[in-house]
Amino acid sequence: MAAKRGTKPDLASVLGVLVAFGAIIGGLLLEGGKLSDISQVTAAIIVLGGTLGATMLNSPVAAFREAFKRLFHVFTDRTHSPNAVIDQIIEFASKARKSGIVSLEEEVMAIPDHFLRKALILAVDGTDLQELRKMMELEIELDEHRAEAESRVFEQAGGYAPTVGIIGAVMGLIQVMKNLANIEEVGHGIAVSFVATVYGVGIANLFFLPVAGKIKARAQEEIKMKELMLEGVCGIVEGLNPKLIRSKLEAYTHGDVDTKQKQARPPKEVERNVSQAASR
Repeated sequence: MAAKRGTKPDLASVLGVLVAFGAIIGGLLLEGGKLSDISQVTAAIIVLGGTLGATMLNSPVAAFREAFKRLFHVFTDRTHSPNAVIDQIIEFASKARKSGIVSLEEEVMAIPDHFLRKALILAVDGTDLQELRKMMELEIELDEHRAEAESRVFEQAGGYAPTVGIIGAVMGLIQVMKNLANIEEVGHGIAVSFVATVYGVGIANLFFLPVAGKIKARAQEEIKMKELMLEGVCGIVEGLNPKLIRSKLEAYTHGDVDTKQKQARPPKEVERNVSQAASR
């Protein structure tokens, strides 16, 4: 049985974009404005082109390319079902306990998830437990670094966009200064020139920076799932009882258990005082 990994729209991301831009445009219309007031192709070219160029200059080509590939995953949810993964691991653990871990060889090759398949292949091949854990933890660490590099691309774009918007506004004001003799044109030109600033600040805070945050959040979910898989495979290699493995893995579905345990655990000095008082 393969763990289900469905691809479906991420409603939080889709609705977030619609609500954010809808609120800005709705506020403009409620104030009596028009869409034409902020529809400036020149400003859009300056802000988007300038931001894109600066980000490309500041980012490695591979990170820049992969960042925009990951943009698709920001609006789709491709995470595993934790319970399905646990059930699959328990099924493997039960079979390995009865027939030996080598009996999983055929089923392992049909696992769609690359990380779980690789970990189980190493286990079936008889890789030392410490070496297996070391190799898979290294892969988790590298995946985390890649996600950070990709999110940093959008963070950089979010930093450049407002500044490029100001450059666009200044360029517009330069054109306005050429027509000071015509007061009506000056007023209209000033209004138009600030559209670039709106574009820069808007796209930075309503798109680029939130996308960077979503990439980091999604990466943490994937890392947590891989840690769950690794612990499950290690339990299989150790020959643990499937019930014990399930109990161990279900901790990953109940939030930050380690943090709660640390908070509930008294400091060493308090423990020492308690033990001394008990001995008296």
